[in-house]
Formats: sequence, structure tokens, C-alpha cells
Amino acid sequence: MSRLRIFHESTPDTPEFVSTEVDAIARELAPIGVGFERWEASKPIQPGDEPDIILDAYRSDIDRIVAERGFKTVDVVSISPEHPSREEMRRKFLDEHFHKEDEVRFFVAGSGLFTLHVGEKVYEMKCEEGDLISVPDSTLHWFDMGPEPSFVAIRFFTEPDGWVGHFTGTDIAQRFPRFERDAAG
Repeated sequence: MSRLRIFHESTPDTPEFVSTEVDAIARELAPIGVGFERWEASKPIQPGDEPDIILDAYRSDIDRIVAERGFKTVDVVSISPEHPSREEMRRKFLDEHFHKEDEVRFFVAGSGLFTLHVGEKVYEMKCEEGDLISVPDSTLHWFDMGPEPSFVAIRFFTEPDGWVGHFTGTDIAQRFPRFERDAAG
């Protein structure tokens, strides 16, 4: 189940807000410019489907987002617990960073934890199958796919080099909860 928890940056163990309601999540994220939507496939898809089949199942929503936002590239990424580089890939995104273009991800399957740091607040967004999250460029954040990552996501890009991570060097991400599949509840 999708979940948003909001913390003050000084209290990583005590959320000020918790919700699993789609409308409440979208309403809390909107003031910081973060978009949140739920999508449904227009046709059945199966684990292991080729990227073209996955993209076709969400074509109308993909086309709408591309037209609204001017994205030039859309792809599908799939990470499993057996991926040989899973630990390296997880570490790559665990520190606070930002990008010079919006980070837009749709979770076709599985889950991941986007954590956004805006002002003195930390927004921990557990994304699940059917969730689209749109993080504005320059928003400080980190992403945790867990020790046994399992997700398929559609990614949207404006420029191939726009998604380079610019790391802040702070330790804030280490102070907040990690995404452990059994404990993420």
C-alpha cells in the first residue's frame, strides 16, 4: 500500500503525518510541487513482459505526461533481488542529491521509497504498483530500493544527461528510516 509519512528533519523517528489515502497523499505533496497519481494498465501485463508491451499498456497516460511535460525519452527499468549489481545500485541513490530535471517514475510492479527533503520537512513516500511520482528538478531527495529490490518502473527523461545526481554531502539520509521490505509496512 502506498504511504506518505512527513517528519520534521530533527525527528526522524516521529512522523507528524501518516496517510495511505491517495487523495490525502496528493494533497500533502502538491504544495511542494510533487505530483502523485495512480494509473491502471489498459490491458493485462505479466512479470517479465518486454518493455514495449509494458509501455503499450500505459500508453494513454504516458502520452499525456509526455505532451504536458515535454519529455523526450521514456524507458522501462527492472530490478530484481537477483540483480548482480543490486547492492551497488542501492548505495548509489541512498545519499541526498538532486537532479537538473524532473524525476518522474511510474511503478509498474514492486515498490521503492522516495524521501524528499524540503525546507525543514522530510517527506517519505513509499511508492507501490500503480503509483506515479513526479519530483521537481532541484528537489533534494534520496531513493531506497531496499536490500532485495523488486520493481519495474517507467522512467521519463527530458535530456539524457539531466538525470545526473548532484550530491549534497550531508548525512541527513542516514538519519531517516531505510526501506526494508519486511519492515516498510
